[in-house]
Amino acid sequence: MNLSQYLQESREELSRVSWPTRAQVWEGTQAVLLFLVALTIIVYLMDLLFTTLIQAVLL
Repeated sequence: MNLSQYLQESREELSRVSWPTRAQVWEGTQAVLLFLVALTIIVYLMDLLFTTLIQAVLL
């Protein structure tokens, strides 16, 4: 397989891809950002809890 054949087949394959709409991409982005914020808050609260517990045990 040479480079030109590879590029041609890649172009053909990409033409068959069902690309998402702009609205679908935006919805997915919002979902990821919401999950990221929620996970960040959960990790922060767990860190705060464990820090408090460890300080209480050590002091």
